[in-house]
Amino acid sequence: MGKRNRYSAEFKAKVAKESIKGEETLAELASRFGIHPNLVAQWKKQALDGLVDTFSGKAEKKKGSAEAQIKDLHAKIGQLTVERDFLAKAFGR
Repeated sequence: MGKRNRYSAEFKAKVAKESIKGEETLAELASRFGIHPNLVAQWKKQALDGLVDTFSGKAEKKKGSAEAQIKDLHAKIGQLTVERDFLAKAFGR
């Protein structure tokens, strides 16, 4: 079994952009970049799905929810720190 290749985001974007242009077939692009045609199709689909999210505002909502989750986690860390300090004093440590 061969070694699994990992491709950078820049490379994937470049291939997806070329496939969206439609100047070459998926097989031609795959041959030119030295990858399997299925990868070209997957990356093109991911790129197009990402465009939909960009224009629908879902990307911003995801970012906002991540920030809210971080804020909640920081609050929880503070609460647990206070509880730990209280219990340490109660048991005389």
